[in-house]
Amino acid sequence: MAAAQLTTDALAEKHRSTLDQALDTIRTRAYWSPHPEHPKAYGENGSLDAAAGLDAYKSLLDRRFELDQPGTDGWTGGEISPYGPALGVEYPHADIDVLLPAMRAGMAAWRDAGAEARALVCLEILARISARTHEFAHAVMHTSGQAFMMAFQAGGPHAQDRGLEAVAYAYAEQTRTPGSADWSKPQGKRDPLELAKSFTPVARGIALMIGCNTFPTWNGYPGLFASLATGNPVLVKPHPRAVLPLALTVRVAREVLAEAGFDPNLVALAVERPGEGIAKTLAVRPEIRIIDYTGSTEFGDWLETHARQAQVYTEKAGVNTVVVDSTDDYKGMLSNLAFSLSLYSGQMCTTPQNLLIPRDGITTDAGPKSYDEVVTDLAAAVGGLLGDDVRANALLGALVNPDVKARLEAAAGLGEVALASREVANPDFPDAVVRTPVIVKLDGSKPDDEAAFFSECFGPVSFAVSVDSTADALELLRRTVREKGAMTVGAYTTSPDTERAVEEVCLEESAQLSLNLTGGVYVNQTAAFSDFHGSGGNPAANAALCDSAFVANRFRVVEVRRQA
Repeated sequence: MAAAQLTTDALAEKHRSTLDQALDTIRTRAYWSPHPEHPKAYGENGSLDAAAGLDAYKSLLDRRFELDQPGTDGWTGGEISPYGPALGVEYPHADIDVLLPAMRAGMAAWRDAGAEARALVCLEILARISARTHEFAHAVMHTSGQAFMMAFQAGGPHAQDRGLEAVAYAYAEQTRTPGSADWSKPQGKRDPLELAKSFTPVARGIALMIGCNTFPTWNGYPGLFASLATGNPVLVKPHPRAVLPLALTVRVAREVLAEAGFDPNLVALAVERPGEGIAKTLAVRPEIRIIDYTGSTEFGDWLETHARQAQVYTEKAGVNTVVVDSTDDYKGMLSNLAFSLSLYSGQMCTTPQNLLIPRDGITTDAGPKSYDEVVTDLAAAVGGLLGDDVRANALLGALVNPDVKARLEAAAGLGEVALASREVANPDFPDAVVRTPVIVKLDGSKPDDEAAFFSECFGPVSFAVSVDSTADALELLRRTVREKGAMTVGAYTTSPDTERAVEEVCLEESAQLSLNLTGGVYVNQTAAFSDFHGSGGNPAANAALCDSAFVANRFRVVEVRRQA
């Protein structure tokens, strides 16, 4: 292997202060980000500006994506942008029997480098990705269907923040135990018993990161960097419709590893041929010791049941609920909910689905509002927010796949439609499938209606569910979280007793709660270093992004004792 171009000292000088700030921030839970959110912040110090980023993205299209990793036995691809164009990118297809042994070859040197060196290399990977945020934004946009600004922010700086957060937790857990200790046990008049002990974090083995279609980097980076920072090689298996952002990530990681004197095969890419379904094959390989997965409950459950040799981290489906009891800012509540329901066409695992509203209505600063009035006013708020097609396109993005469109169209037949979905034309991408949300009125006391709202309907579909009382809403919330899971819960109330009651439900059922959001923070958004994404305590996910539990089981501490 070539001599390292990136020394540990050079990496420390460049990144140690960032790591220290990240370590401090996961303790304080304050706001902080080293990655600029605004597109105009890029273009200096080696980063790509908007024009250069778009050119870099275009240069990737209609050609082979070279990686120079072992075991390439052919080429595969076929991504089509939700906005219409085919990407035309072909990726190396891997012979797993060749690639997996090659990935293990560099583990010893990566282990011996130590926690700090691993963290600094990970930060250099993130820094280089950050410099190419504009390029990555287009790759995310044209594989997920996110509108450009969301793809830029969520797929760029917010994803990079989550990756850095995972590195900070990984470093903190690995350094919790000292590297060495002198042990002396008094023996009275006899000489003491003395040992010299060393403690080394040792990786579990190869980690498999199974990417998702909607947020390939945001959901992918925590597991990828948590595993890499704790010494594990990472095999990235992207969703077949969202390969490019993660392929770019793998390329950058391999370049940095090689320049730092490590085996680039510590990070590799596994892209499947159409219909190949390699995730199941990989998941039960004995070499795979960690799995990170975001996607359907069905496959997540399969992984948890069958990948017994691996530590499995899953984020699956849930039914996110908002309890509407009362508010002292009726207009602000409607505006906040309208945005939450509309952002990225409801294609976020944190988007509210069920709005539980007492059938006798609620009290507000604008006077009493009946159930029908609340639903009508919310429909008007969504309609007003998305009435302008330019703004609608900027918020909605495009439907990620035909299944979402089918669910949206079927939802209108489930009950009385309070807000009908409409088609929005995108002048820049005529083939994009853009639809506004549908809001359907359902009765929480009717079994047929419950069957509709008691399962996840992923996409721009929301149910305004009438309930007998706030107490009934809380009981339905409890049952929903316990049986179906929830990534988020929201509530609006002016009653301290109701606030305590909904908080108690969420504490008992391990659901993340947002209360009385009426401003510029929304229930479906979380901030790295401060907010936990998921709890790991209900069926929607068995892990949280990020906490100590998310990283600590990716390695073991091995002790060596020597006679002093």
